[in-house]
Amino acid sequence: MVPVKPFLLISTRPEDAAARTEFDAMLRYCGLRAEEVVYARLDRAPLPEIDLDDLSGVIVGGSPYNTSDPDEEKSAVQLRAEGELSGLLDRIVAADFPFFGACYGVGTLGVHQGGLIDHTYPEPVGAITVSLTDAGRADPLVRASGVPDSFDAFVGHKESVHRLPEGAVLLATGTTAPVQMFRVQANQYATQFHPELDVAGITERIHVYRNNGYFDPAEMDSLISQVARARVEDSHRLLSAFVTRYAR
Repeated sequence: MVPVKPFLLISTRPEDAAARTEFDAMLRYCGLRAEEVVYARLDRAPLPEIDLDDLSGVIVGGSPYNTSDPDEEKSAVQLRAEGELSGLLDRIVAADFPFFGACYGVGTLGVHQGGLIDHTYPEPVGAITVSLTDAGRADPLVRASGVPDSFDAFVGHKESVHRLPEGAVLLATGTTAPVQMFRVQANQYATQFHPELDVAGITERIHVYRNNGYFDPAEMDSLISQVARARVEDSHRLLSAFVTRYAR
């Protein structure tokens, strides 16, 4: 379905190369054109005035930010972005409005809903196997996506969900980080993995974030060779299913 109302895509990546490739990947795997998206880079400017009635849904990409870091270690920009996302989520959750958060979305939605996000279950950069729960197999968005019961996806994060928010529905798990996808109410989704990432995208991020503590920079070349062999095409289907389900 072609949306009459755009989707809001929110980025918090200060690195231009990573933000640009994330934007391009979101468009590609959501099946959207640039004119069908309102793009907000919170690292550059405050969130503009948003009327949810003017949107089809809200999508939040990944981030080098960690919501669970102490406030005194966060930049002024990160604190502003987190405050703005929290305020937006107040309205999204109150309206049960369509939301999809990838990686950083787990932190923002999880924290907002009272879950525990910490550094207990980090995952190194690479492909993992995501396994659907019974609730995941029954979920209308997941079912519409056609993803199999187990599929591979790219990850790379320092924080994750330690305890789900009360009332949240666990949709998918993993062997290292036990919460890979969850839903709040009927229409808010979050994934720990990156459904927008393909081999080219994760290779770009390996270069951009090589000094950010996600991996040993001396192992960058071998890591690039490793991710090049991954097959993560199934994970992309969740984004296109979200857009198809909620476009209006």
